[in-house]
Amino acid sequence: MIQLPFLENVDLEPLWNNDIDNKLAMKHQLLFAKVDNHPSTIVQKETLPLALNHLSKLEIDYPIVELDEGSFERLSQKFREIQTGSDFENVDTTSGDDIIEVESDLLDFIRNSQDLLSNEESAPVVKLVNSLFFQAIKKGASDIHIETLEKKGEVRLRINGALKKHLDIDKNITSLVISRIKVISNLDISEKRIPQDGRTQVSISGNSLDIRVSVLPTYHGERVVMRLLMTSESIPTLKTLGFTDDITVDLNKLLTHPHGMILVTGPTGSGKSTTLHACLQHIATPDKNIITVEDPVEYNAENVNQIQVNAKVGLTFAAGLRSILRQDPDIIMVGEIRDAETADISLRSALTGHLMLSTLHTNDSTSAISRLMDMGIEDFLLTSTLLGVLAQRLTRKLCTNCKKPTHLAPPTLEELDLPERVYFKAFGCTECDFTGYKGRQAVGELFIMNDKVKEMMKDGLNDHQIRIEMKKLGMRTIADKLKDMLIAGDTSYEEAIRIGIMED
Repeated sequence: MIQLPFLENVDLEPLWNNDIDNKLAMKHQLLFAKVDNHPSTIVQKETLPLALNHLSKLEIDYPIVELDEGSFERLSQKFREIQTGSDFENVDTTSGDDIIEVESDLLDFIRNSQDLLSNEESAPVVKLVNSLFFQAIKKGASDIHIETLEKKGEVRLRINGALKKHLDIDKNITSLVISRIKVISNLDISEKRIPQDGRTQVSISGNSLDIRVSVLPTYHGERVVMRLLMTSESIPTLKTLGFTDDITVDLNKLLTHPHGMILVTGPTGSGKSTTLHACLQHIATPDKNIITVEDPVEYNAENVNQIQVNAKVGLTFAAGLRSILRQDPDIIMVGEIRDAETADISLRSALTGHLMLSTLHTNDSTSAISRLMDMGIEDFLLTSTLLGVLAQRLTRKLCTNCKKPTHLAPPTLEELDLPERVYFKAFGCTECDFTGYKGRQAVGELFIMNDKVKEMMKDGLNDHQIRIEMKKLGMRTIADKLKDMLIAGDTSYEEAIRIGIMED
């Protein structure tokens, strides 16, 4: 018995050999790839006799390497992506469910039914689009990107905040897929020159899913981004968001106030809306009237009255907020403070006895003060209404199955004031889909508007000076929390840099 070199849990790139019939080789479970920069013949144990039998008929003398089943399937899928041609057999699309669960099966399906993909209403296109939704949900994606490139189409999924390529599709099929998405989102199929926004609801394997759709014309054709929106069951609790106990306890105290304003700040995609909805669920009781004005309504919450902003008919944040105040609310949530008018009405309603929650785009918690002042808000209004500001980010956590120990350079340790010890870096395995990261955790800093801060503001200190004083008084910043995660081995140095460990 020949003992072949064996590799497992690897992600090899295909080596397409134009001198042979690749399609026939694939049929005989025979693949080719570079292993340590050497062209190699790739086989798997299950189909070894079949592969070696076919190899004996070819004039190829690459070394033979055996892979585990998962790694072989990944490489095989990449070969199927490369493989093109028109001699595919028709498939019966009427039998079976309207969902394909595995990407490799989906690629086969696309190839085999190319001549049936005639228009956006045809069964294969419907099946293809449904399968994309299903696979996105299964992988825990928040967005699906479908792009038209020069010679092909590409589908990417945003998983844990980072985009990852899902599959390549033929350029003609891409336009049919985009047309199908437009049909279910009530958008104009014939209009390909202007951006369009829509919303749709699909039912995939018993689950109802809200999807926000944005179509944009680009140089090579249209591209679509779909945001998968959450239902009320998927709103996390304050405990499960991942904040440290000190923040959770202090935030709970702020939420017990009968009136005042609480702000959540951070860049796009840092989980601000999720935190606000977790706060609302925490304080929602039958004796409270909670009304929100959002753009768009991202979580469909049952015990909350939600208003969707519609600029076309004049329903802006400010107009919606004015109407809300006549609806006898106890708690108001404004999706975002974008302009001076919204800021002014929000703070004045907090002053007149409502608990107001909102978001603001700032890098840290203390700069929310100067941002509001730039909008023309007076000092007295700020000091008397603002309860606290929570700045947050979402940090990817290292996959516990494959993270590797690493050492940071002494200048780096010195700059970040970190102890000399073993840290960890991302590697990649089957568990984490070769990204090196699995799941995300919220890190935040909570700036509470106490008497000391009010004194500092009265003395004319700017937000940078207030931040320095607050740190002296023990406020733990996002950078501090990232250092804790680094030391605990929960995240990598690269991820900490991306999130903002250097910003302090």
